[in-house]
Amino acid sequence: MNEIKNELKKEPMTAVMLILNLLVFLVVEITGGSQDIGHMLECGAAYTPLILEQGQWYRIFTCMFLHFGMEHLANNMLVLFVLGGRLERTVGKIKFLLIYLIGGMAGNVLSLILDMKSMDFAVSAGASGAVFAVMGAMIYVLLRSKGRVEDITVRQMVIMAAFSLYFGLTSSGVDNAAHIGGMFSGFVLAVILYHPRKIRTSVP
Repeated sequence: MNEIKNELKKEPMTAVMLILNLLVFLVVEITGGSQDIGHMLECGAAYTPLILEQGQWYRIFTCMFLHFGMEHLANNMLVLFVLGGRLERTVGKIKFLLIYLIGGMAGNVLSLILDMKSMDFAVSAGASGAVFAVMGAMIYVLLRSKGRVEDITVRQMVIMAAFSLYFGLTSSGVDNAAHIGGMFSGFVLAVILYHPRKIRTSVP
């Protein structure tokens, strides 16, 4: 029990995001169902016409905490659980939270822009943009950390990111723009926010 408490102290924001996503999912399920499109819209899922025509810009944020079914939630939370704690312990809780939230919203904005160009609108939700932002940030952190952070290498991270992008591109009903936008934004945010201290050694 003490070990769990110690881990939560090291990565509180990751734990908060995991718990918040789970609680929101349970509330949505109880009040109407996470696979009911109409109910998901009522709860804050993203839909370009509502955002642009009715000024409901909050949906760019709220949709990050909604998921279509348990499998959708589980996939995103598994990646967040694996990578989130490692990134948070490395960059710090505030910087981690900024990467997660801003990166996720940036991915949703890119999705919105591409929707406007294609005029092919769909209701979207999920933390995948934010999760991909964590991936993108982790790649940069690994590059700055000589290719390894704890038990993850840059090679493993690139393979994971590549498979995740490939899976999205070859699957139907996936918001790939949010994935790509989130990953790119996470990388850029890490460049801006993460400045590891150089260890100076004195030579006699």
